[in-house]
Amino acid sequence: MDAKLLDILVCPLCKAPLIYHKAAKELICRADRLAYRIEDDIPVMLVDEARKLDAEEAEKL
Repeated sequence: MDAKLLDILVCPLCKAPLIYHKAAKELICRADRLAYRIEDDIPVMLVDEARKLDAEEAEKL
């Protein structure tokens, strides 16, 4: 994942900064508890396709 791209990406729902979870290939929004997957180094920034995180999982990241 390109570091410059990570610096400018925000959650499409709330505009909060995202956390890159390299092992899971996801971008995490703690505020909305959503995980956006990354396919072939391209983030899929669609709210409808984001994985919902439970409170415990979101706090660990």
